Amino acid sequence: MVKIGGYMTKKGFIFVVLLLSGLLVAWDRANDVSAEASRLIALENAWNQAQLRHDAKAVSDLVSDGFVYTDYDGTVMNKAEFLADLKDPDYRASLIANDQARVISYTNAAIVVGTYHSKGTYKRQPFDHYGRFTDTWLYQNNKWQCVASHTTLIKK
Repeated sequence: MVKIGGYMTKKGFIFVVLLLSGLLVAWDRANDVSAEASRLIALENAWNQAQLRHDAKAVSDLVSDGFVYTDYDGTVMNKAEFLADLKDPDYRASLIANDQARVISYTNAAIVVGTYHSKGTYKRQPFDHYGRFTDTWLYQNNKWQCVASHTTLIKK
């Protein structure tokens, strides 16, 4: 910065203002990303709770009409198939929890990756699964919706 007689020149002042403006924009963007990441983690947790309650309506609001789900066994389902599967009375989860969830943000899109633990019974047979998930979310029409979800089983 150029100072003349202890005072900053007009160019120096403009430089400082632009620098501070850039820092404020970067800080504001970081806060927005952090808030969106927290919102997406909350949506993931709401999804888990809805699955525990077999609440297809709540999950339906979280996934897009073009939703694609790939299960750990290779089964691929569209939204209607996924929601029908969610209502299966033979599936009785007592626990569905995510861990180590991380959000990778893009403009109007985000990828959420993490691990999960699900436990319960299916057709009266106990299960205790640990796995990884990757969910792809898009921000459209003023809301986040998941467009694709993939799970990989780590341990039965």
